[in-house]
Amino acid sequence: MATATPQKITTFLMFEGKAEEAMTFYTSLFDDAGIIDVSRYGADAPGEEGTVQHATFSLAGQRFMCIDSATKHDFGFTPAVSLYVQCEDEAEIDRLYAALAEHGAELMPLGSYGFSTKFGWVNDRFGVSWQLNLPS
Repeated sequence: MATATPQKITTFLMFEGKAEEAMTFYTSLFDDAGIIDVSRYGADAPGEEGTVQHATFSLAGQRFMCIDSATKHDFGFTPAVSLYVQCEDEAEIDRLYAALAEHGAELMPLGSYGFSTKFGWVNDRFGVSWQLNLPS
């Protein structure tokens, strides 16, 4: 039996102290999702003890990696790069949009923009940008 080929390109998300909270939130929203592996900063590590040094999680079978950066940066996430989700039905797009927009920022409210039945774009509470689409 052939083994599955590992994912060659993986989205990598850098947080500053919110990686675990973000992973837990994201994995609660999607089927076939879960936290795969987490390593944490120890007492003598450069990052805050107990925060995520490196983690792998999956959403709808797609793997992601994240960290809590031990270094403060003058940049964050940008909507120029977003996670694009093809939703199965109207209930799913409505649920995801509401959850991701809560304490976030609505960039394009849910609606029909001519290129899909229903579409919305949000930055979530962590600053990660999501485009949600319900195909025609």
